[in-house]
Amino acid sequence: MDLKEIQNLIKFVANSGVAEVKLEMDDVKITIRTTLEGHSSDVTYVQQMPAQNAIPQAVVPQQIAPAVSIPTAPVEENAHYITIKSPIIGTFYRKPSPDKPLFTEVGNTISKGDVLCVIEAMKLFNEIESEVSGKIIKILVDDMSPVEYDQPLFLVDPS
Repeated sequence: MDLKEIQNLIKFVANSGVAEVKLEMDDVKITIRTTLEGHSSDVTYVQQMPAQNAIPQAVVPQQIAPAVSIPTAPVEENAHYITIKSPIIGTFYRKPSPDKPLFTEVGNTISKGDVLCVIEAMKLFNEIESEVSGKIIKILVDDMSPVEYDQPLFLVDPS
């Protein structure tokens, strides 16, 4: 794995919102950790693993490049909104099928129990229902994109 591939991986992980990624290949071990608001800067380590036929030697991780930190300002300005998060890992869909209308749009008023989206996990389509009533302020995920567990999906104004 060359430096350019490692830099692209760092950018991808920083934009994905994942806290930590470990990647281990034949002779390379990479750990990328991102931090949340107010913590120390992000660090990526690359460790060269000794070949199995070679004489074992001590390997010290070396810092390659800091990853992009997540800005804290949007979190503060959206503090009075409720965040609806993904309960599972899967693929996010805004409509029940390609020929059907969207479940909800920005500006729509929702009630507790309304279906907001579908997340496909292992060929099963799981309807995600709202646990709060309010107005959709922002949809944080693009249609047909992968989502992680506990990833923010919607911002809702409960007032």
